[in-house]
Amino acid sequence: MEVGGIQALRRWRARQSGRVGLVPTMGALHSGHQALMTRARAESDLVVTSIFVNPLQFGADEDFVQYPRPIASDLAKCEEAGVDFVFAPALGEMYPSAPEVRVVAGRMGAVFEGEARPGHFDGVLTVVAKLFNLIKPDVTVFGLKDIQQFCLVKRMIADLDFDIEIIGLPVVRDADGLAMSSRNEYLSPSDRERALAIPRALDAAAEVAAGGVREGAASGGADSGEAVVESVADGVLPEAIESAARAVLESAAERGELDIIYLSLVDASTLRPCPADFRGSALLLVSATVGGTHLIDNLPLEF
Repeated sequence: MEVGGIQALRRWRARQSGRVGLVPTMGALHSGHQALMTRARAESDLVVTSIFVNPLQFGADEDFVQYPRPIASDLAKCEEAGVDFVFAPALGEMYPSAPEVRVVAGRMGAVFEGEARPGHFDGVLTVVAKLFNLIKPDVTVFGLKDIQQFCLVKRMIADLDFDIEIIGLPVVRDADGLAMSSRNEYLSPSDRERALAIPRALDAAAEVAAGGVREGAASGGADSGEAVVESVADGVLPEAIESAARAVLESAAERGELDIIYLSLVDASTLRPCPADFRGSALLLVSATVGGTHLIDNLPLEF
């Protein structure tokens, strides 16, 4: 496994042939990231993982300086996953000066996480576009826990004509059902217990949807490599599914366990709320703060 910045990457890339897979990360890697690398390996001949904490996607009052950077541990996890090149550039390499030209995420980037974190997705798409230009991957793999990010990168690939296949890997969960995230490190043991209201809310929504053929569950299917989807029974309305999840979260909020940021059932292609007669692919999106830690999760649904 080789490790380096921009010049080392360019020298390495010039020597390679075959299909290249990219897993973009900000480090603080866990087994969920390794699952992405494993899928990239299955889809390509060579795997590049980027480790770069991108300042453009942090707000003024967010945790850029405190964001964990356990580089030795991260490199060990990359090597264990069979990564060929770890792109770990210095901040000054990626941004020698403040960038004047950036990618703008548009309407889909201004709702949900984008509303809570203005400019966040502009920063995400700008750095991902830079990674695409530098690494020139044939395929890229993203985790579906950050589903809004996945939707926006997919749209950017289409709108800006990147010749790159994008694959989404289902949410990887710990044994207690909590979605794996680098931010989970900020949770105290008691906060983590409170955070379990989030996967419980998704499970409640899945139970309402489960009158039809159940193809997955909110807490399962992480190793399949395919999207985990609840197939909604005929006659089950989007409102009923959302209400089931909301009841669980509001009960937890009333007990002071978390603060709800948003909960919404949306059209997966537009991120607009689903009408009562909706048919197609949907996403139940949830975000909450637990002990000051911002957590997100989601459940894909098919109507």
